[in-house]
Amino acid sequence: MRIFAILRISLRALKRNLLRTLLTMLGIIIGVAAVIAMVSIGNGAKAQIEAQIASLGQNIVIVMSGNFRRGGVSMGFGSAGTLTVDDLRAIEREVPAVVSITPEVRANAQVAVGNQNLSTSIIGVASAYPEMRSWTIANGSAFTDQDVKSAAKVALIGKTTSTQLFGADEDPIGQIIRIKNAPFTVVGLLGSKGMSMNGSDQDDVIMVPWTSAMKRLTGGTTFRNFSVQAEDPDQLVDVQLGISELLRQRHRIQVGQDDDFMVRTQTEISDTATATSKTMTVLLGSIAGVSLLVGGIGIMNIMLVSVTERTREIGIRMAVGAKGFNILSQFLIEAVLLSGLGGVIGIALGVGTSKILAATQNWPTLTSTNSIVIAFLFSAAVGIFFGFYPARKAASLDPIDSLRYE
Repeated sequence: MRIFAILRISLRALKRNLLRTLLTMLGIIIGVAAVIAMVSIGNGAKAQIEAQIASLGQNIVIVMSGNFRRGGVSMGFGSAGTLTVDDLRAIEREVPAVVSITPEVRANAQVAVGNQNLSTSIIGVASAYPEMRSWTIANGSAFTDQDVKSAAKVALIGKTTSTQLFGADEDPIGQIIRIKNAPFTVVGLLGSKGMSMNGSDQDDVIMVPWTSAMKRLTGGTTFRNFSVQAEDPDQLVDVQLGISELLRQRHRIQVGQDDDFMVRTQTEISDTATATSKTMTVLLGSIAGVSLLVGGIGIMNIMLVSVTERTREIGIRMAVGAKGFNILSQFLIEAVLLSGLGGVIGIALGVGTSKILAATQNWPTLTSTNSIVIAFLFSAAVGIFFGFYPARKAASLDPIDSLRYE
């Protein structure tokens, strides 16, 4: 029962100066709310990036062509076409555990239907591309391997492009579109993918056989990148090493020479893409945590003032038999109540703020249970840490001097 008596005394002491109590709690409230909101924003961004990486498909290895330099400036891997059709066939034939492979021939082109005309992204791919990239066909069907072999003039159209060319209600299947004045028949409507990691609309796209893209649209003979799918995640590294070894042999790259290609697994791409998000989450959380520290200093300051104001009360309690431990417990519990109640209010405010940001600003937010528990425990720890010194000072007061204090 003693602990309940101490709690009643502590609550009565805090209610005695309610405004001061609320102002003292404000630092903890703001600190916890800021930590919850900032970490939610960081976790939301990380989750969005991971979802977009997952939308690339399962067990994917990306092979990028060489680095092009212009005026001494490196344009990065994928800027020079060093991958050939023979490389594509060799990977498909000689690297174990490869389920499927598709090149990507990318171009921006004018597309016309009747009096509608727009510039959009054209991707030349193999028939396996939609399945590899987990891209559903909402209507119609994908083009076939035979379409690729014969460089057929068929196309899959994205939802945004279809709406712009045909309107929201018209079925594009069977319609003729002109890409750079070459007529293509729409055989399938792609399911919606949404925004990409760089903020572009993935649904504003037209897919055609890569042979048709090279023959009728770009006139190129090399590729900038391949997408390769492994049988399972455990074989990603083996496929990566097998492709690297094979391409070094085919491109006659000697030991010590730089590769004219780059091979990256989906895991590496995900780790690279989320590294910045993780850093920003830690940084935002740390900055918000400073306000918790300031709130803790405020608790220490108010508790020291409270000890001074209640010196005579402390002396009376000691005179009637209260031990130093009882005094220490009372003031320590008061400090923990201040920080704990502030933490609860701060958690509610932080969760509410993250929901409002998600609803009004379209920011991706993700509030995890772990962040809430950690924020609450940290706020309670702040109360214990910053409340211990004032509580110890109160417990060490001399009863005689305390009774004489005015």
